[in-house]
Amino acid sequence: MATDNRSTTDATGGGGRRERRSTRAFWTVAAGVGVVLAANSTPTPLYVNYQERWGFSATTLTAVFAMYAVGVLVALLLVGGLSDRVGRRPVLLGSICLLIASYVLFLAAGSVGWLYVARAVQGLATGVFTGVASAALVDLHPRGDHRTAGLVNSTAMPCGLAVGATVSGTLAQWGPSPLRTPFLALAGLSLALLVAIVCWVPETVRLSPRRWSRVLRLQPLRVPAETRREFLIAGTGVAVAWAVGGLYLGLGGSLVKELLHGSNPFISGLVILSMQGVAALAQLTWTLRWGAVSDGITSAFGCTALLLGMLTVSGALLADSPALFFTGSAMTGVGFGLTFMGSTRRITQAAPVARRGETLAAFFVVAYLAFSLPAILAGFLSTRFGLTHTFYAFATLTALLATLTALRSIHLARSPHRLSEAAARGGPNPRARV
Repeated sequence: MATDNRSTTDATGGGGRRERRSTRAFWTVAAGVGVVLAANSTPTPLYVNYQERWGFSATTLTAVFAMYAVGVLVALLLVGGLSDRVGRRPVLLGSICLLIASYVLFLAAGSVGWLYVARAVQGLATGVFTGVASAALVDLHPRGDHRTAGLVNSTAMPCGLAVGATVSGTLAQWGPSPLRTPFLALAGLSLALLVAIVCWVPETVRLSPRRWSRVLRLQPLRVPAETRREFLIAGTGVAVAWAVGGLYLGLGGSLVKELLHGSNPFISGLVILSMQGVAALAQLTWTLRWGAVSDGITSAFGCTALLLGMLTVSGALLADSPALFFTGSAMTGVGFGLTFMGSTRRITQAAPVARRGETLAAFFVVAYLAFSLPAILAGFLSTRFGLTHTFYAFATLTALLATLTALRSIHLARSPHRLSEAAARGGPNPRARV
């Protein structure tokens, strides 16, 4: 009997230890998502400093910013699913090493050309890490809760963006070397993350014999025919949200300079905090309080907040009011967070299970194109018509698209014939929750 009790105790203790190890590994990867996204937003408060040092235009500034999206798109198209072929741990570690290499490029930058390369490398590292982290978080969750893993992942992204920009702006404003200290701090944090992954994150993929010729392969972009209507609505929503996010990250410092009539990296960081930090809070609060609401209504509410936020920010620029600007940025953050979350859940639920990977790859290609191209266009137009007038035009277009997306989302959420059509063809339920 004593032997049986001891065996039971050992088994229970072993299970508890395994769960603690899994919990520690899960939160290590989640922290990694935050660190990687913090690295993405770190240059944002510094762009005006680079611009003043090397005298390049707003078009060049936004092109530098958009090189990040180029790197992410390369990762999505070429390295998608790499961790399924070589394992989660090697890809996590390799992407962190690549991210550290981008810091070295920023630290060595002596001209704008270095910034292009640094941002592209940073984007490639981010695209690789966030892709494998999404899968690793599901693998490592102690109870296998996909919904919680997805919530942690989606919340860690805007949290990382907010913290990265705020800390970078603070260090740039009061640190000893504005263009070096933020990246040195990130390098130390990333090295600590590298050690934590080595020590605490186990491999979760059973690997078959490798065919090195198939390690890197082009990811085809295809949307299943039965998903195209849902893809159009979700893609429009994520495009509107990420276009606004790209504008803030690319030209946030310039907008602050316009309002304050002078550059201030700390205030530029707070602008990103007021948007992305609120976005993370909105996602978490909405999920906990109104998680049963359909994804269509979630997206519609987010698009409405985006519309009101952009109009408020436009009014702030017209009235030259920093307080109103931050209020509008917070409203925009709510819209960004909820529109992104609702659109992602919509397309994840609508996509056939066997083709979910390629559908999501196409979805995020739309997101990153929207993240970069409008920001580049805004930078180009601002050199001809001024930043304020360019923002007015951008806000008007965003308001129209957000309104159309909100109305269409509400219509689909309330349309019973869509449910019967989906059921008849054995497809996904458009109103189902993820």
